Amino acid sequence: MKPNDIRKIWEEGRCVLNGWLSIANAFSAEIMAEQGYDSIGIDLQHGIVDYQAAVSMLQAMRASGVVPLIRVPWLDPAQIMKALDAGAYGVICPMINSRAEAEALVSYVRYPPNGVRSFGPSRAAISAGANYGQEADDQVLCFAMIETAVAMKNLDEIVTTPGLDGVYIGPADLTIGLTGMKYPTGFDREEPEIVENIKRILEAAHGAGIKAALHCGTPTYAARAAEWGFDMVTVSNDVRLLAGAAASCVKTFRELATASLSNGVAASSKEASGKSSY
Repeated sequence: MKPNDIRKIWEEGRCVLNGWLSIANAFSAEIMAEQGYDSIGIDLQHGIVDYQAAVSMLQAMRASGVVPLIRVPWLDPAQIMKALDAGAYGVICPMINSRAEAEALVSYVRYPPNGVRSFGPSRAAISAGANYGQEADDQVLCFAMIETAVAMKNLDEIVTTPGLDGVYIGPADLTIGLTGMKYPTGFDREEPEIVENIKRILEAAHGAGIKAALHCGTPTYAARAAEWGFDMVTVSNDVRLLAGAAASCVKTFRELATASLSNGVAASSKEASGKSSY
């Protein structure tokens, strides 16, 4: 089986840079996969992506060698097992709130005797290579998302779940879960109480010997997170990157066009003024 390069990066003591796909399109996935990310997650929870589209996106990403991950919609064995059978090298599961839910998640990701995953890696047996059944449990990653007040109360029990590779922080939901709508929604949190809880999750994960990942809105904040010790950082997503680049392009054009028009009007006025003096 082709090894999971995320594990290699961690063995070298480096932070994984993860991209994020919410647009259901194989071509945009292929473009993102060629930009130098270590891994890329396909979002089946909040993204506009169904299973068939996700398979096509995984196929498009394969040529780049980037490690493919999938965030499943929920703690659902069918969704998790199908994501892995499609060729994902890791599953990120939202809203894990207890040790029991974390144990269930792990069981859906691992084959017996480590779990209850049913064998039938339809595409993974091709894309990941030979001996998939014997090696998948050692290569596939299992992330539980910590993003609620309940999960924070049960944090120590969750991070010590056998077979769990890491926790993935969703800062927008975590902020809402801990403070309601006290603060504006979003990723790159600066509120001391939220930053404190983010760092608490990081410390709990490392204390239990597992990894910690953080979803970020900007590369600047992601670099800070890496300095804090996060093992994986996700920066923005295809929707925001496309919107941001398009908005910047339009803004630049409007500014330059307006300046050009203003200069043209001024020149015309000067010329007209010169002619009227004769």
